[in-house]
Parts: sequence; C-alpha cells; structure tokens
Amino acid sequence: MTSIFSRGGFQILVVCLLVAGCRKAGQTVLGKDPSGERQLIAAIIAENTSRPIMIAGVIVEKCPVAGCWFKLQDETGTIKVDTKSAGFAVVEVPVQAKVVVAGKLTRDGNQLILDASGLRY
Repeated sequence: MTSIFSRGGFQILVVCLLVAGCRKAGQTVLGKDPSGERQLIAAIIAENTSRPIMIAGVIVEKCPVAGCWFKLQDETGTIKVDTKSAGFAVVEVPVQAKVVVAGKLTRDGNQLILDASGLRY
C-alpha cells in the first residue's frame, strides 16, 4: 500500500494547499473574479471607455428589493453598478462594504453605468 507522501503525492498536496491559500481569507467572489489594474471612477467617467475596467470602493447605496444594482464610491466619485447581466445580486453584501468590481461602461440615457461582470468583497 502506498501513502500520499510517496511518489510525488506530498508535492501535489503542498501545491494544492498553496493554491487554496493564495486567496485572502474571508473574501467572497460573485460572478467572475475581478482582475486587472484598478482605475478611479472620475477617470473612467472622463474617458468613457468600452474596454473592461476594474474599480474599488465602498457600496453607498443598493437596490433594496433584489440587490440588482448598487452605487459604488471611491475617493474621486460615485458610479451606479448593474449586476443583472452577470447573474448575481448584492442582497447579502452590506452597505459600506469595501468591494472590487469589474465590468464595462454602458449608458442609460445620460447616465454612465458599470455593467458588472464580477465582484469581490
């Protein structure tokens, strides 16, 4: 009978533990895990880009019924974030929670909205 520590099993176990431990404890991801370089809200509003973006800030308001949108504030401004198309809601995420969110800018009339693809808190 062979044990887990023979024939490279130990190395595989160590790698698995390292991979599992790389994520910060207590973080939750909704949708796709946001990645990339953080941008400021004022900069993305001024740029009005169609490329994927990532921003970080604090939830200052959210949909009180379904959690399908929220307003995110950083040190430069506030933007509305829509989560419907990504298939997740922020019902369980409290107002004043620090979050990182990724997505693309869209327009609703004159208002710019971040159409989220994922969120981490």
